[in-house]
Amino acid sequence: MEDISLHLLDIVENSIAARARNVGIRIADEADSGKLTVEIEDDGVGMDEATLERATDPFFTTRSTRRVGLGLSLLEQAAKETGGELKVESEPGKGTRVRATFFYGHIDCKPVGDIRETLRALAAGHPEVRLVFEYRNGSTFRFEAGGAAEGRRD
Repeated sequence: MEDISLHLLDIVENSIAARARNVGIRIADEADSGKLTVEIEDDGVGMDEATLERATDPFFTTRSTRRVGLGLSLLEQAAKETGGELKVESEPGKGTRVRATFFYGHIDCKPVGDIRETLRALAAGHPEVRLVFEYRNGSTFRFEAGGAAEGRRD
């Protein structure tokens, strides 16, 4: 994937495929440390322990339409290439949280990309899903769609 926003699009689409009705996306830009943390949290079906252990394996998927599952493995690779990491937490019936850390001063860090277009595509394509986006870099920008849709600065 060319940029981080495309990774976000892919992971959120996976959340929606897992029957999530609420998806939160948080990006924390820590300029002092050069760290960018991206977190996607959903209330989908979640994963059992065995599935969670294999979630970043590119040759594992729970889908019957294809034989590979590249979303989490590509996100993990992108984060690790910068010296960052990927953590996935999940519980059946409660949802999943994916947290990727990037060090954007690293030469291999992908650009953030067009987050606005990614959010627009997700909101327009899935109006039934409540989407909450927060971007923090000293101040906080928050956007919600699918329910009370509004953007505001705190």
